[in-house]
Amino acid sequence: MGVAVAEKEIVIYGNSVLREVSQPVEKFDRELKNLVSQMSDTLKKARGLGLSAVQIGVLQRVFIVDLSVVDINETLRVFVNPEILETSGEAEFEEGCLSFPGIYQKLVRPDRVKVRAYDLDGHVFELEVKGLIARAILHEYDHLEGKLFIDYFSPIAKSLVKGKLRKLKAAS
Repeated sequence: MGVAVAEKEIVIYGNSVLREVSQPVEKFDRELKNLVSQMSDTLKKARGLGLSAVQIGVLQRVFIVDLSVVDINETLRVFVNPEILETSGEAEFEEGCLSFPGIYQKLVRPDRVKVRAYDLDGHVFELEVKGLIARAILHEYDHLEGKLFIDYFSPIAKSLVKGKLRKLKAAS
């Protein structure tokens, strides 16, 4: 007997939902668990490192990060109603986004982040991390705020991907 997989379509740049601010989760129930399960299946199929609910068209303050594709010791992490408490340092690293297929750009972001969020059962936790996981958390948090990684591109970098962005927008 197989396991039911319920991946969703990833919202691509050009869809206005990506610019909307997500709403807080009010109920920690089966519906939330189903949403996270769908997000996890979608992320695995897309082979990404993180996914926010808005990227599957759900305006809820939820994102997941799963670095197990690059670090065998990592597992799926779920962040519900996250708050960024502090950031420090900075690092430049190439970044991509599942909502922007084929577009990658070196971006400077804080290297450390302290975040407070809830797990699927409504228990609050704090996490202080650095490196790739910090970058993934900040990237996904931006999605909840309607902010996209292209917003960090330099004018030159933006002009270099203008054609690709136009194609994505036209296809959405």
